[in-house]
Amino acid sequence: MSTPPRPDTAARPARIGDIDVLRGFALLGILLVNAQMMAGPYTGVGGGPDASAVDRGAAWVVTALVATKFYLLFSFLFGYSFTLQQRSAERAAAAFAPRHLRRSVVLFLLGLAHAVLLYPGDILMTYAALGLVLFAFRTALPRIVLRIAAGLLGAVAVLLLAYGLLVLSTTEPVRPEGLATVASDSVAGYRGGPGSVVMANVRLLPHALAGDLLFAADLLAAFLTGLAAGRWRALADPDRHRARMKRIVHRGLPIGLAGGVFMAVCSNGPLDNRWFYVGRAAGILTAPALTAAYACGLLLLVRTRAGRRIGDALAPAGRMSLTNYLTQSLVLALTFTGYGLGLYDRVGTAVVQAGCLVLYATQLALSALLLRHTRYGPVEFLLRGATRGKRPRAHGATADDSRRAEAPAAPVTGCSARQGELPRADGQDVDPGHGPRGAPGHRPGAGCQRR
Repeated sequence: MSTPPRPDTAARPARIGDIDVLRGFALLGILLVNAQMMAGPYTGVGGGPDASAVDRGAAWVVTALVATKFYLLFSFLFGYSFTLQQRSAERAAAAFAPRHLRRSVVLFLLGLAHAVLLYPGDILMTYAALGLVLFAFRTALPRIVLRIAAGLLGAVAVLLLAYGLLVLSTTEPVRPEGLATVASDSVAGYRGGPGSVVMANVRLLPHALAGDLLFAADLLAAFLTGLAAGRWRALADPDRHRARMKRIVHRGLPIGLAGGVFMAVCSNGPLDNRWFYVGRAAGILTAPALTAAYACGLLLLVRTRAGRRIGDALAPAGRMSLTNYLTQSLVLALTFTGYGLGLYDRVGTAVVQAGCLVLYATQLALSALLLRHTRYGPVEFLLRGATRGKRPRAHGATADDSRRAEAPAAPVTGCSARQGELPRADGQDVDPGHGPRGAPGHRPGAGCQRR
C-alpha cells in the first residue's frame, strides 16, 4: 500500500516563475531610488547648487523613469501573492488568518529594525499594516476591489494636486541655503559613529512615517489591484494574454512617460520646488500605466529566445527579494554612513547610480549561486517559518523550481473548481517590501524624489 501524501505537500504546484522575474526586475528600480536617498541630502536632485550637469541629468532620468514606478510593481505583487498564500493555506487545510497575522508581525519587526538601524524610509512596516487591511478584502469580488483601488488612486491625486496648487499660489521657492542648517545636521549625523547614525535614523523616522501615511492609499490601491489579478490568476498563464499585454505596452508607455517627464520637470527642474506636489499628483495618476507597460514588456521579452536568459538571471534574485532588499540597505549604509566608509554627501549622483548597477549585478550572480544549494534566501527562510509556525525545509529543491511546468494538483473545491483551474504556487512566493521611500521629510532635500 502506498502512503497517502501529507496535506501540505499533496497538491504543491511549481512556482510561478514570472513573479520571481518581475520581483528581480523591480529590485533594480528600488535600489536606484533608495541609493539616492541614502547617499546624501541632495543626491536625489542631482546634488547641491554646484552640482554638475551630468549628476543633475542622472537624477532627472531616475525621477522620470524609475521613481514611483517600481514600488507600485512590488505592491502589486504583494497583493497577488496574498492570493497565493491564501490558496496555500487552503491546500494545507490550515487557518489563513493566524498565518497572515504572524507574517505581518514579522514583517513589521523586520521593518522596524531596518528603519532604526539602516534606512528610515523602510516600507516593510507599511506593508505589514496595510496587509492587515488587505485581509478584509480577501473574499471581495475583483471588480469591486478594482473600483475601490481606482477611487483611492484618484483621491490621493486630487489631494496632492490641491495641496500643490495651494503651495504654488501662497509660497516662494525654497532656496538651497534655506536647507543648509538642516542638511548640515544630517551630514554630521550620518558621518558620525554607529550611535550617531542610529540617532539620525530615529530623528527622521517620524517624518518618514508621515510620508507613509500620505501615500498609504496609493500603496493600498496597488495591493488591491494585485489581489484582483490574483483572483483572476493573471500570471498563471501570461501566454494567453499576449495581445492584451502588447496593447498595455503600446498605450501605457506614452501615458506613463509623459507623466514621468512632467514629474521630473516639477521635482528636478527646470520648474522650481514649489511644483513638487503638482508633479507628484501627475505621477500618481500616470505611474501605474508605465509600471504596467514595464511589467508586460518584460513578460513579453522573456518569452523570446534572447529574453529567456534575462528571465533566468532575474528570477533567482526575485525569489529571495526580501533578503536582497535588506542587503541593499546594508551595503548602502556601510558605504555612505559612519558604519563604514562615511561617504554621505561626498559622491555625485551619477557615480552613485553606477555603483548601484555593480551592486545589482552582484546580487543577481550571488542569488543564482545561493539558490543552487538551498530553497530560500535567509530572510525568506525566517519569514516562511514564522508564517507557517514550523521550520521549513531548507533543501530539496533549487532555483530550477521557478522554471518547472505546473504539476498536476489534487481536486479543489469552491471558486477554483468552478473555474476549472488548478492552484498555482504556494507560500514560497515571499514578498519584499519594497520598496523605498523618498517622500518629503525623510531626509533634507530628499523629498524631491519618492521611490
